[in-house]
Amino acid sequence: MRRPVRRHGATPGSRPPGAKAAGAPPRAHAAGPFPLLLLACSFALAGYAGVRLLADDWFAVALWFVGAALLHDLVLLPLYATADRAAVRSLEAAGHRAWALYVRVPAALSGLLLLVWFPLISGRVEERYRSATGMSADGFLARWLLITAALFGGSALLLALRRRPGLRRATKQRPPADH
Repeated sequence: MRRPVRRHGATPGSRPPGAKAAGAPPRAHAAGPFPLLLLACSFALAGYAGVRLLADDWFAVALWFVGAALLHDLVLLPLYATADRAAVRSLEAAGHRAWALYVRVPAALSGLLLLVWFPLISGRVEERYRSATGMSADGFLARWLLITAALFGGSALLLALRRRPGLRRATKQRPPADH
């Protein structure tokens, strides 16, 4: 349970401007009807895809879905949680714990690309890919490695830009913005 943040000069029983009292009726969505319409369209599209997917062999699809959930929860989640903890601990030992985000994001994106394109990156379905598309499956590993290098390079560049001394001083001299 989150505790409310006590603002400077606020008394313990006061509410910030715009806050609702406990038990107050919910407000209408402030962003207008477009996000609600977009959400309804996404549910309709997902429902249509589900009906089409489950029309032929619903048992195989359900078995695949349960198997994927179990594989993720029992194998993949402990693996990448352990890898993340090891990366954070090694950065913490070097005195750079704040750099963890600059390793996590490109690693997660690279891992997601590897997960999606693994059959082609590993070369296991080269003949099937060639017969289905008429194109060669060569180069997927090299492209994935280049994308991974670009992700980590971009992250390192962003870290270097944010660590520039002039940039940090300029933001610290600005007065805080009232929200």
